[in-house]
Amino acid sequence: MLGLAAVTLVSLCVFVLLGLPIVVSLAASVLLFVTVSGGWALALPQQALTGLADYILITLPLFILAGAIMNTSGIAHRMFAFGAALVGWMRGGLAHVDVAASIMFGGMIGTSVADLAGTGSVTIPALKRHGYPGPFAAAITATSSGIGILIPPSSPMILYSAVTGTSLGALFLAGVVPGLMMGAVLMATIGVLARRNGWQPLVGFAWSEVIRTGRAALLPLGLPGLILGGLMFGLFTPTEAGAFAVAYALFLSTVVYRSLTFGAFRRALVDSAVLTGEVLLVVSFSTALGWALSEAKVPMVLAQAVDLLFPFEGTTVRIFALLLLALVAGMVLDPLIPMIMPVLLPSLLVMDVDLVHFGVLMVVTVIIGQITPPVAIALLVAAQIAKEDVVLVAKANMPFLIAMFGFLVLLTLVPAISTTLPSLMIR
Repeated sequence: MLGLAAVTLVSLCVFVLLGLPIVVSLAASVLLFVTVSGGWALALPQQALTGLADYILITLPLFILAGAIMNTSGIAHRMFAFGAALVGWMRGGLAHVDVAASIMFGGMIGTSVADLAGTGSVTIPALKRHGYPGPFAAAITATSSGIGILIPPSSPMILYSAVTGTSLGALFLAGVVPGLMMGAVLMATIGVLARRNGWQPLVGFAWSEVIRTGRAALLPLGLPGLILGGLMFGLFTPTEAGAFAVAYALFLSTVVYRSLTFGAFRRALVDSAVLTGEVLLVVSFSTALGWALSEAKVPMVLAQAVDLLFPFEGTTVRIFALLLLALVAGMVLDPLIPMIMPVLLPSLLVMDVDLVHFGVLMVVTVIIGQITPPVAIALLVAAQIAKEDVVLVAKANMPFLIAMFGFLVLLTLVPAISTTLPSLMIR
């Protein structure tokens, strides 16, 4: 059975590398397993439907729709202006603004590619106009967009919660401090590059401008806080939080700012439906793949291999081993969490790993996978927006990629960074 599991995984990689859609690749590889093993053919649709049975998945299309409404109604420009007043005075100021905009805008959208599309169309042309190299502009925007899936609401955390059964509220809280720290890490990297290249501040610091732009951005910035507060104090469930996010986004864009046109709303609905369908299909067939690999005893063998290669009492080194496996998979597979977690979860339970802490580590792993070739979806999108060669963008992104690896190591070695806030706020 292990040989058949290896054939299944190899076939999946071959299908992906041949350019087949992820959903088709997953379904074909599981169907191959069922056929060769002589299993029941209906096991594939049954397991696929089981993957969609988790009630928490209702939150996914709601948060995606809320983010799409925010994105199409032009709220990114308010975030950009506030970010410029807040951090534009530093060396390499406009690049710092890029990161600040991702922190603020990502907290409303919850998907890095949507954040990249929303802020990148504003920040990348602005960076190029101010004399920053095009590949650098695309690189920093691609990497900083990953902050959006650490700061709640976060689509990967919703998927992680659905696969592992971990509290979504705890995961949302766990991502806040790491998300802010990731922004600080990227800004520190920008500071080093700015000093080396002579990049100047964007504007001088003025409290009056911070207050003025902060007032304009106050209501959109309140969405993540309202969602977290509602979950912590039991005002609504995660699914109700998603519905609240949609209502709040509609209220801001139609009543307060009056910036949402009928055409933009229609585009938000269509984009949300397409993205939701793609993600849920991947979730369903990933569950089927996890079932197939479990039938082949892959999780048990994986846990035994980790014990053999890393025979230590502590779990930290073993977590590094599992993260290394996820990092390698993340360079090829997207989305990663619903595809890899059914394989890793049994091993994590055996090792008694804190699933909230590991959830944050997996989200950071997703971010790294999105900026690491050969797939590097964030780099591809950013390069397309910037009209730059993706190879040059990947080279310009190396300092940020190295910084992200260091950040992942820090989060692994110091679990309190991600677990303290949930433990304090959720009793």
